[in-house]
Amino acid sequence: MTVVDLEAAVGWYAKLFGSDADARPMDGLAEWHLAPTFGVQVWADASRAGHSTMVVDDSDLDEVAVRLSREGISHPGIQEATASRVLVVEDPDGNRIVFTGPLRS
Repeated sequence: MTVVDLEAAVGWYAKLFGSDADARPMDGLAEWHLAPTFGVQVWADASRAGHSTMVVDDSDLDEVAVRLSREGISHPGIQEATASRVLVVEDPDGNRIVFTGPLRS
């Protein structure tokens, strides 16, 4: 995810993921290690900021929506799609994060 202000973004993504960055491997880069084989990098690149999209699968979108609201991250609510449910948010730079989850039984 490319952002203008890394420090501001680190605070926002910490709220999004519910934890601080796991690593700061170099100047201008922060990482969250969300699973053994999945992670997210957020880096400062003002010329490309706001043009990224990430899709994250989660088994409990209702809990995600409640947590994001509690953290002050606005969203339009969960939407039903053809094969899944989705919860779409945008970071302060306009990058899109789409949480997906199973349809309700």
